[in-house]
Amino acid sequence: MHGPAQAGWLLVALCAATGSYCLLRMRSRIEAQRRTAGGEALMGFGMALMALPAAVLTPPRWAWLGYAAVFGAAALHTLWAARRNRHHHRHHRHHLHHLHHLHHLVGACAMVYMAVAMAATPTAHAGHGGGGTPMLTGALLLYFAGYVLWSGARLLPVPTLAMAEGGGGTVTGWADRTELAMACRLSMGIAMIAMLLTL
Repeated sequence: MHGPAQAGWLLVALCAATGSYCLLRMRSRIEAQRRTAGGEALMGFGMALMALPAAVLTPPRWAWLGYAAVFGAAALHTLWAARRNRHHHRHHRHHLHHLHHLHHLVGACAMVYMAVAMAATPTAHAGHGGGGTPMLTGALLLYFAGYVLWSGARLLPVPTLAMAEGGGGTVTGWADRTELAMACRLSMGIAMIAMLLTL
């Protein structure tokens, strides 16, 4: 999972900062932000722990299996939430929210996949490559690369939409800034690509 130590520390800092902002978003006045913030905080901090340079921390095999169990449970929770949301809401806005649930599901499954690969190949933590399946790794890389491009394209118009929802250009609090939420998702997508590239 780990390349050069400096790159590892940058990845840790990026994921930890993203997770911290997602915790702040849990206090948002916007219901949709509160619903997704907890899962994104878990993802950010989980990625930060997985990205710790091997010189600082080399988890035993059971720790990787613990990661797999935690993110497996997160994937099941996301799947249940997406299914419930789909049955109760049919209009366009909730369709987009359903797609966001599916993205969380893919992210949680990718974390399970990486944790299992690391548990199967202990030397991978020292930077010798992981035990992942090339086709699955490639498919996940393509998905997250596409997601990063899509998120980046959506990032510019988001502040205008946020101001329109807030009512006539009202200044929103830090927990309610939808453009920052999108930037966090973009950051996590880039971090996921960096971690998948080491498998």
